[in-house]
Amino acid sequence: MREWEKNVRTVVPYVPGEQPKRKDIIKLNTNENPYPPSPMVAEALVAMTTGNMRKYPDPTAELLVSAIAAEYSLKPEQVFVGVGSDDVLAMAFLTFFNSDRPILFPDITYSFYDVWADVFRIPYECMPLNESFEIVPEDYYKENGGVIFPNPNAPTGALLSPEAVEDIIVHNQDVIVIVDEAYIDFGGISAVGLIEKYDNVLVVQTFSKSRSMAGMRIGYALGSRKLIRYLNDVKYSFNSYTMNETSIVLGTAALKDRGYFEETRARIIATRERAKKELADLGFSFADSRANFLFVTHESCPASELFEALKAEGIYVRYFRKPRIDNYLRITIGTDEEMEALYAFLRKYLHR
Repeated sequence: MREWEKNVRTVVPYVPGEQPKRKDIIKLNTNENPYPPSPMVAEALVAMTTGNMRKYPDPTAELLVSAIAAEYSLKPEQVFVGVGSDDVLAMAFLTFFNSDRPILFPDITYSFYDVWADVFRIPYECMPLNESFEIVPEDYYKENGGVIFPNPNAPTGALLSPEAVEDIIVHNQDVIVIVDEAYIDFGGISAVGLIEKYDNVLVVQTFSKSRSMAGMRIGYALGSRKLIRYLNDVKYSFNSYTMNETSIVLGTAALKDRGYFEETRARIIATRERAKKELADLGFSFADSRANFLFVTHESCPASELFEALKAEGIYVRYFRKPRIDNYLRITIGTDEEMEALYAFLRKYLHR
């Protein structure tokens, strides 16, 4: 080892889902929305002028922040925006998790949590999901330095009831509790209503899933004025201009088209419910997902084998080579046509 390498901060990095270069594939591996953004987004893009590109964007992203605040009947001072929910969550880890006590999160969950904890030298403890891959609220009653969990959980899709979410918060009022709601629009009730009741709760959402804008990288947090002020203080210590002009303008446009949002969300939910029946008929079992994906295992075909067979066919799903879940595949809900192609291949492959 070179002398300078002794001072390098090394971590095991997060591994994102594969973004294949090949064409004519069915991409069901990264939980992207199969439908394009609202037509209002396209109109806003056409209307943009390049003149603004020579200037720095508004560091407060006031246009977007105000639109998000109006969407949730909040004040702009209760909204924080960042470059995708990953950026928002990383800022939250850095801002709020500074105790000597470990933060708590599920053992099977979004795999960026332990990466951020390692990067920022935050002690952590993973709480095991039960046999049904559900979060057990009572596991979070213990002393800790903070709590974070997704709802619905990823990659399992299991949803906590509003009562269970509040139960975790009630037992953790002396630390920050972050509810990661990347998938809440596909079947759950948001915890946003609890941020007025509990000043230690931060709710994080994203435009990447239900708003069809993963490529724009827009995430946001909702919380008390004090929490948002602390987040902004840390953000401005890194980079004052985290949101680019295009994301601000197009994100604002997306929020204006409530009808399109409801329409595409309903289509994905309907396709998901059909997928549950089709996959069950093919011998798969899974938790009752309330996200835009299913986390499935087959009664006789190993997940690793099926993953490779699907990939060879040009159908990409997600496989995690990790304890407890190495015989599961996460399948993003695509269009009806994409899902029918998936079922057709599975029928042929599994009944060969």
